[in-house]
Amino acid sequence: MKQEKSCGGVVFTRENGKIRYLIIRHLGGHCGFPKGHMEPGETERETALREIWEEVGLRVSLLDYRLVDSYPLPNKPGVTKQVIYFPAEFSGQSIRIQPEEIQESHLVSYEEAMALLPFPEAKRILTETQQFL
Repeated sequence: MKQEKSCGGVVFTRENGKIRYLIIRHLGGHCGFPKGHMEPGETERETALREIWEEVGLRVSLLDYRLVDSYPLPNKPGVTKQVIYFPAEFSGQSIRIQPEEIQESHLVSYEEAMALLPFPEAKRILTETQQFL
Protein backbone atom coordinates (compact mmCIF):
# COMPACT_ATOMS: atom_id res chain seq x y z
CA MET A 1 0.00 0.00 0.00
CA LYS A 2 1.28 3.44 -0.94
CA GLN A 3 1.58 6.14 1.71
CA GLU A 4 1.58 9.94 1.63
CA LYS A 5 2.96 11.89 4.57
CA SER A 6 2.07 15.32 5.92
CA CYS A 7 3.07 17.18 9.06
CA GLY A 8 1.51 20.01 11.01
CA GLY A 9 0.62 21.30 14.42
CA VAL A 10 -2.04 21.53 17.05
CA VAL A 11 -1.49 25.27 17.38
CA PHE A 12 -2.33 26.95 20.68
CA THR A 13 -1.71 30.00 22.81
CA ARG A 14 -2.35 30.85 26.44
CA GLU A 15 -4.70 33.72 27.31
CA ASN A 16 -5.20 34.62 30.96
CA GLY A 17 -3.96 31.19 32.01
CA LYS A 18 -6.32 29.35 29.64
CA ILE A 19 -5.32 27.39 26.55
CA ARG A 20 -6.89 28.51 23.26
CA TYR A 21 -6.59 26.29 20.17
CA LEU A 22 -6.34 27.47 16.58
CA ILE A 23 -8.81 25.59 14.39
CA ILE A 24 -8.85 26.34 10.67
CA ARG A 25 -11.63 25.82 8.15
CA HIS A 26 -10.23 24.53 4.86
CA LEU A 27 -11.68 25.66 1.53
CA GLY A 28 -13.37 22.24 1.34
CA GLY A 29 -15.43 23.24 4.38
CA HIS A 30 -14.10 20.94 7.09
CA CYS A 31 -12.24 22.13 10.18
CA GLY A 32 -8.87 20.87 11.32
CA PHE A 33 -5.29 21.81 12.09
CA PRO A 34 -2.61 23.42 9.87
CA LYS A 35 -0.69 20.72 8.00
CA GLY A 36 0.82 19.90 4.62
CA HIS A 37 2.99 17.59 2.54
CA MET A 38 6.64 17.03 3.35
CA GLU A 39 9.12 18.49 0.88
CA PRO A 40 12.17 16.42 -0.14
CA GLY A 41 14.91 16.67 2.48
CA GLU A 42 12.67 18.11 5.21
CA THR A 43 12.30 16.63 8.67
CA GLU A 44 8.85 16.23 10.20
CA ARG A 45 9.48 19.22 12.45
CA GLU A 46 10.70 21.41 9.55
CA THR A 47 7.58 20.55 7.56
CA ALA A 48 5.31 21.36 10.51
CA LEU A 49 7.00 24.73 11.07
CA ARG A 50 6.85 25.63 7.36
CA GLU A 51 3.21 24.59 6.93
CA ILE A 52 2.05 26.48 10.03
CA TRP A 53 3.86 29.59 8.78
CA GLU A 54 2.41 29.26 5.26
CA GLU A 55 -1.18 28.53 6.32
CA VAL A 56 -1.64 30.82 9.33
CA GLY A 57 1.40 33.14 9.40
CA LEU A 58 2.63 32.12 12.85
CA ARG A 59 6.12 31.39 14.13
CA VAL A 60 5.57 28.67 16.71
CA SER A 61 7.57 26.61 19.17
CA LEU A 62 7.05 22.89 18.68
CA LEU A 63 6.81 20.89 21.89
CA ASP A 64 8.55 17.54 22.28
CA TYR A 65 5.49 15.41 21.71
CA ARG A 66 4.45 13.66 18.50
CA LEU A 67 0.93 12.61 17.53
CA VAL A 68 0.12 10.36 14.58
CA ASP A 69 -3.04 10.11 12.47
CA SER A 70 -3.47 7.69 9.58
CA TYR A 71 -6.37 7.21 7.20
CA PRO A 72 -7.16 5.96 3.68
CA LEU A 73 -7.53 8.64 1.00
CA PRO A 74 -11.01 8.22 -0.52
CA ASN A 75 -10.03 9.81 -3.85
CA LYS A 76 -6.87 7.66 -4.14
CA PRO A 77 -7.64 3.94 -3.77
CA GLY A 78 -4.81 1.99 -2.13
CA VAL A 79 -3.18 5.13 -0.68
CA THR A 80 -2.96 5.83 3.05
CA LYS A 81 -2.24 9.29 4.44
CA GLN A 82 -0.08 9.57 7.56
CA VAL A 83 -0.12 12.92 9.36
CA ILE A 84 2.32 13.81 12.13
CA TYR A 85 1.25 16.61 14.49
CA PHE A 86 3.21 18.47 17.14
CA PRO A 87 1.76 20.71 19.85
CA ALA A 88 2.78 24.16 18.60
CA GLU A 89 2.70 27.20 20.90
CA PHE A 90 2.60 30.85 19.83
CA SER A 91 2.18 34.17 21.61
CA GLY A 92 1.95 37.85 20.72
CA GLN A 93 1.31 37.33 17.01
CA SER A 94 -1.63 37.91 14.70
CA ILE A 95 -3.05 35.03 12.71
CA ARG A 96 -2.80 35.58 8.96
CA ILE A 97 -4.60 32.88 6.98
CA GLN A 98 -3.54 31.74 3.51
CA PRO A 99 -6.66 32.49 1.42
CA GLU A 100 -5.70 29.96 -1.28
CA GLU A 101 -6.18 27.12 1.23
CA ILE A 102 -7.98 28.42 4.33
CA GLN A 103 -11.49 29.94 4.63
CA GLU A 104 -11.27 31.11 8.23
CA SER A 105 -9.65 30.50 11.59
CA HIS A 106 -11.02 30.18 15.10
CA LEU A 107 -9.09 30.65 18.35
CA VAL A 108 -11.21 28.70 20.80
CA SER A 109 -11.36 26.70 24.02
CA TYR A 110 -10.90 22.93 24.05
CA GLU A 111 -14.68 22.39 24.25
CA GLU A 112 -15.36 24.76 21.35
CA ALA A 113 -12.61 23.11 19.30
CA MET A 114 -14.12 19.67 19.92
CA ALA A 115 -17.47 20.95 18.62
CA LEU A 116 -15.82 22.32 15.44
CA LEU A 117 -13.79 19.21 14.56
CA PRO A 118 -15.80 16.80 12.39
CA PHE A 119 -13.60 13.70 12.46
CA PRO A 120 -13.07 11.32 15.43
CA GLU A 121 -9.31 11.16 14.78
CA ALA A 122 -8.98 14.96 14.90
CA LYS A 123 -10.87 14.93 18.20
CA ARG A 124 -8.47 12.24 19.48
CA ILE A 125 -5.43 14.32 18.43
CA LEU A 126 -6.85 17.37 20.23
CA THR A 127 -7.70 15.37 23.36
CA GLU A 128 -4.20 13.83 23.49
CA THR A 129 -2.70 17.31 23.13
CA GLN A 130 -4.94 18.69 25.89
CA GLN A 131 -3.91 15.83 28.20
CA PHE A 132 -0.23 16.39 27.35
CA LEU A 133 -0.45 20.11 28.13
